[in-house]
Formats: sequence, C-alpha cells, structure tokens
Amino acid sequence: MRSALYTGRVMHLRLRPVRHQFHYRIFTLLLDLDELPVLDKKLRLFGHNRSSLFSFHDRDHGPGDGSNLKAWAQAQVRAAGLAGDGAVLLQCLPRMLGYVFNPLSVYYCYDRHGRLEALLHQVSNTFGERHSYLLPVTARDDRGVVAQSVDKALFVSPFNGMDHRYHFQVRDPDDRLSVVIRQTDAQGNLLFATVTGNRQVLSDRVLFARFLAFPAMTLTVLAAIHWHALRLWIKGVPLAKKPPAPQEAVSIQGLVAQKPGFDDTAPARPVIQSARV
Repeated sequence: MRSALYTGRVMHLRLRPVRHQFHYRIFTLLLDLDELPVLDKKLRLFGHNRSSLFSFHDRDHGPGDGSNLKAWAQAQVRAAGLAGDGAVLLQCLPRMLGYVFNPLSVYYCYDRHGRLEALLHQVSNTFGERHSYLLPVTARDDRGVVAQSVDKALFVSPFNGMDHRYHFQVRDPDDRLSVVIRQTDAQGNLLFATVTGNRQVLSDRVLFARFLAFPAMTLTVLAAIHWHALRLWIKGVPLAKKPPAPQEAVSIQGLVAQKPGFDDTAPARPVIQSARV
C-alpha cells in the first residue's frame, strides 16, 4: 500500500521582531484516499468515518461536509488546467480519541501516469477557519524538490498580518517526508516552518506504539500553539487585527512558471482564481 506513517518533528523559527524558535515531535499519516476502505477493514486501531483509537473522518478535511475528498481534490486540480485523473495522497494528523487539529494538511495530486502534478495545501487556524491553496508542480530544483509560492489568504497567527507570502519546498514522500515553508513580507524573510519524518509501515503494531509515545498529540499541538503565542506576547510582539475569513474556500493558481529554490527575487506573479466548494 502507498499509505504510511511518518514519525518526526515540527520546527518553527521566527526572525522578527524578536527571534523565537521551538520544535516538538509528532507523527503524521500519509493516506492514499483510495485505500481508506481497505485500511478501515484491515486495521483494528484505525477507523474511516467511525470511532476508533485513531480515525480519519472526511468531514475533518477538504470542504468539511463529509463529501468524497479525492473527487474534491481532483476538481481543484482540473480547475487549474491540469488532468486531475490520478491518485491523491493526503498528509495529515489523525483524529485521536475523538480529537483532531491540522494546522497544515498537504494533498499530493498525481496524474494517471503517476506524475505529481499539483499540491493542495490546506491551512487551518485556531478560530475554526480553513483555506486551501492549489498550486501546480511547475518547478523542481536539482534535488527534485518542488518549489511553490502563493500570497497568504487566511489569517493564521495573531502576530502576523495578511500582506505576506508563503514559499513551499516539498519533496515527494518516500522514505523521508519533508515540507518546508518560508513566510515573507515586504522586509524579507519572517518565518520558517518545517515538517519532517521517517516512513514506517501503517500497521496496528506501529499505531499502538505511536499511541504510547504520543498519547495526547492533538492536545500537545494545540497547547504548543497557545503557549508560544503567550511567549511572543510577553516578548512584546505586536498583535495584528484579524480580518474576515476569505469568502472562497480555495485559491487556485493557474499554470505559471515559478523559479525553483528559496531565492525567488522578482518572481513571476501567479494567476490566482477562486473556487467555491
């Protein structure tokens, strides 16, 4: 099966107006959305749209209405002018003991020939809002890393304004998982965040071991977000005013050449569309 589990860590580094860094250990799932019915039957500790020690509920992702996630993701890919006719793998945190929160979920969208043609980055904030960015795979560096960038559309942190841009560097998930996000504003680099991990077979034995190692992972993620927000406030980082959530659920970037790597001086402006879901 293509579905797997990755054990690793999350790292955040803020450069301005004060330097602040933290990291914590996590594990994340990589789920081939076609394999969910098989996983539901094969694994005793994992349930699809049902209660279990670990579970995956369609309503926790995508449009949030419980509809077919693969069909939803492929519709966004086709809206960007791509084929959208292959496998869709979703990298996300599982629901544990009934609780889940995914600051970032990544959909790896392939064509029917097995080529990665788009990534869909779904961002959620602690205000109960989410927004997705559909970005075609148009450039890789000499290491095979996909380079993408997009303007920020969803308010995430009370310490960051909206006039920012995300720059993603993502590797095809294999034995290693690697997602790097650089956030910039008019002054340059502001934040770096990474998600990394090592691949393991998705089995009941591995899931139980992960539960023993991370019995309250969802609460740990939420606690880390709020604890470090408090520390930033104590350090005097000013608060930004929260705007309304974007009316559209997905920002779709059309086929525009992007410059690979972190150095995107004078990048080509993307063609952004929006899609209601």
